[in-house]
Amino acid sequence: MTPDRLLDHFDRISDAPDAIPRLRRFILDLAVRGKLVEQDLNDEPASELIKGIFAKLQTTGSESAVTEGYEHLFDLPASWSWIKVGHAAHIEMGQSPPSDHYNQSRQGIPFYQGKTDFGRRHPTPRYWCSQPSKLAFKDDILICVRAPVGPTNVANEECCIGRGLAALRPHEGVDLEFFLLCLKSFESALASLGFGTTFVAINKKQLKSFLIPLPPLAEQHRIVAKVDELMALCDRLEAAQAERESRRDRLTAASLHRLNNGANADEVRANVGFHLRHLPRLTTRPDHIQQLRQTILNLAVRGQLVPQDPKDEPASNLIARIQTDRAQMTKEGRTGRAPQLPTIDEANAPFALPPGWAWARFPELGKFGRGKSKHRPRNDPSLFEGGTHLLVQTGDVARSNGVIETFTGKYNEVGLAQSANWPKGTLCITIAANIADSGILSFDACFPDSVVGFVPAAIFPNARYFEYFIRTAKAELLEFAPATAQKNINLTILNEVLVPLPPLTEQHRIVAKVDELMALCDRLEAQLTTVQTESGRLLEAALAEVLAT
Repeated sequence: MTPDRLLDHFDRISDAPDAIPRLRRFILDLAVRGKLVEQDLNDEPASELIKGIFAKLQTTGSESAVTEGYEHLFDLPASWSWIKVGHAAHIEMGQSPPSDHYNQSRQGIPFYQGKTDFGRRHPTPRYWCSQPSKLAFKDDILICVRAPVGPTNVANEECCIGRGLAALRPHEGVDLEFFLLCLKSFESALASLGFGTTFVAINKKQLKSFLIPLPPLAEQHRIVAKVDELMALCDRLEAAQAERESRRDRLTAASLHRLNNGANADEVRANVGFHLRHLPRLTTRPDHIQQLRQTILNLAVRGQLVPQDPKDEPASNLIARIQTDRAQMTKEGRTGRAPQLPTIDEANAPFALPPGWAWARFPELGKFGRGKSKHRPRNDPSLFEGGTHLLVQTGDVARSNGVIETFTGKYNEVGLAQSANWPKGTLCITIAANIADSGILSFDACFPDSVVGFVPAAIFPNARYFEYFIRTAKAELLEFAPATAQKNINLTILNEVLVPLPPLTEQHRIVAKVDELMALCDRLEAQLTTVQTESGRLLEAALAEVLAT
């Protein structure tokens, strides 16, 4: 496969991660290997250029230069030669002037200290120097020699360079633009020469000794012209790709907006059908699928994901039965008295509920409270030696993806005595570190007071619906607690959070539908990963085929 054929088939591999940046790097790689343009037998070979360079260097007392015996990275065309950077160009290492010699008042000449703060892409420098120590001239190549090592640019005027930079002035016979693209192609190899652990740098000796390939001068010019042409094509490909992504994003956003803002449940369900029918076009990136997941949950807790059934027992009856059961258990001493909560003012509720639904709060729907970890320090070994009681921390909840299957430690009896054991099926909600991460315990466990636990009343089969609600409300949880003016989450605020409660049978239908759609999202993510992986492999194969020809 030729480079031109690779570009003709680029649309097949453009879905690979970072396809266009990788293509840009590959173009440079082909350029410096002599595989981008045809060689011309009539061109004067690079060895003659090097003889001329050496002759001029030796007249000034410079050291003689030979590259034989050095390990080369790859084979070169017959008319090419390897040359050291120190022989291809004059090297001027930067040196920072005293701080009182440079300023920000545009007095003196531009001063560049290092990194990528220099050259053609930065026409306005941050500093000016009145008494420069080391100079670079217009069209000198500037290269970073201190972290990060390797980035290059071209000076657009005379300037002072600090010790983070070196100026390279190519000798006659070395095209400036070809030399620049060589340095860009070998940027990572240059960086690998760096010394130092906390601040990587390269010195003049290392830079001088670095080998680059040199083609005949006429071919250098042809290579530069071809690279410019292909980079312009990459610009167009990138712009077209960005426009496609932008159109797709607008379509996805419009479709999700219709889902979230339907006039009634029937319209919303029609919009859901449209979105599901066009999923391949609307979910081409992980963030699209994440938005879809959030929309599914949003519709679920607003009663817009499945139809209501007027025959379902209303949620208000569930709440009344739970209160009756709790009153009886309190009377029998099997549970503590329920907290006294103010009457719910539905005028302050986040949205209107469907028929049969009711607003409730976690303490009204089951056991609700903070975990315990009274002992200090919390990591005292005496709490854990020989332990068997599992301990869950906020990190376990954050990583759970809805079901907590990991634990951080194991309490012994001493640890358990200063904590509390919560049963399998408990909904855990974090109130420290990441706010309102949630997950359901898949085993009995203890957790600290940075986690709140909710055990649904026996009337509920599990906490799945409530976990879905927390995921939905996480970003705007305070909106579900309208009575508070605070901007952080604690148990008091969570006590006030309004939970949209559907009839029990509808709750079952909602959970089943959410499970079905989340499984669909899982498959979409897997397919997206497969497509990207296959595109990446195809790209690698295509690039390898070009190199092999």
